Amino acid sequence: MRHTISVLLENEAGALSRVAGLFSARGYNIESLTVAPTEDPSLSRMTIVTHGSDNVIEQITKQLNKLVDVVKLLDLTEGAHIERELLLIKVNVNQVAVCDDLKRMTDIFRGRVIDVSDSCYTIELTGTGDKLDAFIKAVNPKLIVETVRSGVSGIARGNRTLRT
Repeated sequence: MRHTISVLLENEAGALSRVAGLFSARGYNIESLTVAPTEDPSLSRMTIVTHGSDNVIEQITKQLNKLVDVVKLLDLTEGAHIERELLLIKVNVNQVAVCDDLKRMTDIFRGRVIDVSDSCYTIELTGTGDKLDAFIKAVNPKLIVETVRSGVSGIARGNRTLRT
């Protein structure tokens, strides 16, 4: 089962390495990893997406809690939560018809064209992973020059929070 784990940890050199090392040492895969400082500059928030049985996820959370850098963690999958990713995609636009189709599709997916050159459009799209996958599949693969995805960022809904 897919799990999204949000971790509040000390914003120090090596903290990310220790978390990644925990996963690799035990043979667990990280599907997505996003980390950035929080409103408190001494803390970072890390969002990890991984797959595993309930026992494996329980083991991962126990091991994460043992790390000195980890302040608190929350398995977002255990309750209502919101997940988003960012996609930047560069697409060849060598014909007017292609330009019009891409603009229309970008509007349908609620994206934005953020850069235009003679031969390429760069499109920004945010949403769930499924939405981004659907957009990529809808674009002719021959037109795609490059794609970049941020990885999952997630937050619990309602009163559930990850704060110290």
